[in-house]
Amino acid sequence: MEKAGVIEIGLVFYPGAQLSAVLGITDLFDLANRTAGRKSRGAPPSVLRVSHWRMEELGQAPTRVFDTCPDAPGVPEVYVVPPALGDPISPEHAAPVAGWLRQRHGAGGVLASVCAGAFVLGETGLLAGRAVTTNWVYDEVFRTRFPDAKLDTDRLLIDDGDIITAGSLMAWTDLGLKLVDRFLGPTVMIETARILALDPPGREQRYYSAFAPRLSHGDAAILKVQHWLQAGEGKDLNLATLAALAGLEERTFLRRFQKATGLTTTEYGQRLRVGKARELLQFTTQSVDKVAWEVGYGDPGSFRKIFMRIVGLTPSDYRARFRA
Repeated sequence: MEKAGVIEIGLVFYPGAQLSAVLGITDLFDLANRTAGRKSRGAPPSVLRVSHWRMEELGQAPTRVFDTCPDAPGVPEVYVVPPALGDPISPEHAAPVAGWLRQRHGAGGVLASVCAGAFVLGETGLLAGRAVTTNWVYDEVFRTRFPDAKLDTDRLLIDDGDIITAGSLMAWTDLGLKLVDRFLGPTVMIETARILALDPPGREQRYYSAFAPRLSHGDAAILKVQHWLQAGEGKDLNLATLAALAGLEERTFLRRFQKATGLTTTEYGQRLRVGKARELLQFTTQSVDKVAWEVGYGDPGSFRKIFMRIVGLTPSDYRARFRA
């Protein structure tokens, strides 16, 4: 009888790692293996072997502390860095695990992270020039620590081949299903998602994230304008008014505003308006056209296009998914 393929996925502990995510993804892979067995129709299914890795003593390489196939040889094909509760790990605490992960990547391993686990991957030095995501609440601090990474916190999961990153704290479910799809196939992935009542991979983090403007940039003139825009919900974007409020010449104001916030004044205002629109769609029964008018759009068609571009859903789809 032909022997089934075994694909090992290593889950890597580090200081502050969320234990529930490690146990949850272990159970998800076990369920996927059972599903693959039922659907194999006599052919030997591939099997996801799950191991847990922990650095027992500082300076030593992590070792296996759990293995679903304890007597089998081999090394993981994928190393998953789980999320953490609390502040992101410091460079000093991450360094020993990051060095080991860099070696495993050099030997052909795929590296993956969830939420704040991306900070451990960042310390490997392998994210420069790579498209990555993490939880949107870490956007500014991640960009500061790893400015060469191409961070996109609108996306819930980015599969860049040998590096996979997932955004939110619970995005280990999306990462787990993505790996099931990669190694056991889409049929097993979809059935596993159905049993767990999970959406298959394809959601975007921007469906859930609220606009979190940069406020710690240190430019007092621009911060004053940001506070004024927030109070007015982004409805007045007159350049002369904004520049006068900042006490700057208009061209200087535009340059400094984009440098401080990462957005043009138009983009900034759009995000403030869409943020208010999301609230109205969730908690009122006003029509989409009325919501558009309430947040400052005289043309409902333009509002729908801007909402779709920023959120990734139409206003009606957003209301259907998130209405309180």
